[in-house]
Amino acid sequence: MLVGVVKRGKYGERLLETIKARTDFEVVSVEVPQVLPGFIEDPEEFVRELNLDPKLFQSDLLILYTFHPDLTPEIVRMAGEAGVKAAIIPGGIGRAGSIGELERIAEKTGIHIEVDEICCTLDECGVAVIDEFAKKLGRPELSVETKDGRISRVTVLRGSPCGATWHAAEGIVGKTVDEAASMTGLFCQQYPCRAVRGTPGGIHTSGDLHKDAMERALGKLTNLKLPSQSRPIMIRPGQKGERA
Repeated sequence: MLVGVVKRGKYGERLLETIKARTDFEVVSVEVPQVLPGFIEDPEEFVRELNLDPKLFQSDLLILYTFHPDLTPEIVRMAGEAGVKAAIIPGGIGRAGSIGELERIAEKTGIHIEVDEICCTLDECGVAVIDEFAKKLGRPELSVETKDGRISRVTVLRGSPCGATWHAAEGIVGKTVDEAASMTGLFCQQYPCRAVRGTPGGIHTSGDLHKDAMERALGKLTNLKLPSQSRPIMIRPGQKGERA
């Protein structure tokens, strides 16, 4: 599978590193300017002048760190018209464009669009290319071994696209079983994650997801409910966008 990544400044770098280190996916990346106008009057002309690598639009799956409500929909529209099957837009709907505009793009071009606040909520959703990606990168899933009441080994079955899960897995070895879950969440948050901080959701949800993954690995029953802003928005051709 060919994964296309649109970077903006530092955003998207860790995803590229993780794809290359942790998967066998092919990847192509392009970069948009870090400093963008607040309003882009003619997005089609703006994108044309960027001279993006045409191989980006040969991707099976496109992931966009554009964080701009004018630029993002235009690149998604071009991708859909070129035959890209699905697009994942991190950063939340406020920086992805309007749901109505994305619905029209999905309906016209047939592309499936998923908008995530943070990428470690990504899970299988019934769309083949997203499912293939999400089997390896997305909502964290762990396997653990214990010895004498301590964590002796952690295997990452599925890790967050930014790489935080592997960072947490290394740090948790040697911790007691009782403290393992909370420490896994803490190590995730200590990783230089770029999720939003200081508000509900964001880095706090990422920590909760990693804590939950450790609890499940230890055989505990969990019932983690994501805050509304952290639940992905699915926009399928012919359907209204709704939160998962």
